Amino acid sequence: MTSLLPLLTDSSITSVLRRGLVALAGGALALGAAIRFADQSDLATWIWAGATVLVLSALLLEIVTELKRGSVGLDIIAALAMAGALAVGETLAGIVVALMYSGGQLLEDFAAGRARREMTALLGRVPKTAIRHRSDGLAEVPIETLVPGDRILIRQGEVVPVDGIVGAGSATLDLSALTGESVPLSRKAGADVLSGSTNVGEAFDLVATRASSESAYAGIVRMVEAAQRAKAPMVRLADRYALWFLAATILGGITYVGDRIGSTGSATAGIKKLEGAVVVRSPLTAPPQAF
Repeated sequence: MTSLLPLLTDSSITSVLRRGLVALAGGALALGAAIRFADQSDLATWIWAGATVLVLSALLLEIVTELKRGSVGLDIIAALAMAGALAVGETLAGIVVALMYSGGQLLEDFAAGRARREMTALLGRVPKTAIRHRSDGLAEVPIETLVPGDRILIRQGEVVPVDGIVGAGSATLDLSALTGESVPLSRKAGADVLSGSTNVGEAFDLVATRASSESAYAGIVRMVEAAQRAKAPMVRLADRYALWFLAATILGGITYVGDRIGSTGSATAGIKKLEGAVVVRSPLTAPPQAF
């Protein structure tokens, strides 16, 4: 089975950092608001700007890392929104976007952590050995050595290691890990038994019909592992058109700024409108997994 140790180590560090960013952005927003209500607008502006710069720095580092991997996402719009807000002095807008971005990252991390825990539990149920009948008695063997036709003793409380049929008598099995069915089911001699089922009755003999790598439970584990490595369809779609979306946003904003300069001779209002367009788009796209 695929080792999850590197994934768990990296994710634990990332989780701490993301929680820190949320605490930083949320705390700065609240503190700045309180100070602003106390007629200390300049201090509030500096607090919001400082926190936004820290979150923006973390985001830029993540963007650079993704670019090195050949991946381009819509997080760039969140970075532009924060940088633009700082550039035009809209620090409140900047810290709000910083909080939305870091909060989205934390939600994504929460979902990923839950999936990892379920994956760990799934892998933890996979038996490593089985009790196989031999001519001279019983022997504990690795499940990888089991072949169709082997007769295996399944004791009470054990997880069935391979697909097979009940050899003799009957078996009472808990299939909740496979089907969600909470009521144990009884299987008579000759009935099919899926790997991953738990024997909640008396010990019984199982005649293997598939090797462990070809059994149902191994297939489920492989599908879950593949699903964790892959991106959701909507995320893949968002990433695919990220650059086009970004270009359209910037081009539209630049066109508006140019129009404002031509009609009023001042670019200030146009630049703020451009920043507003980027800010509006950023919570919908950064990160696409969470918002």
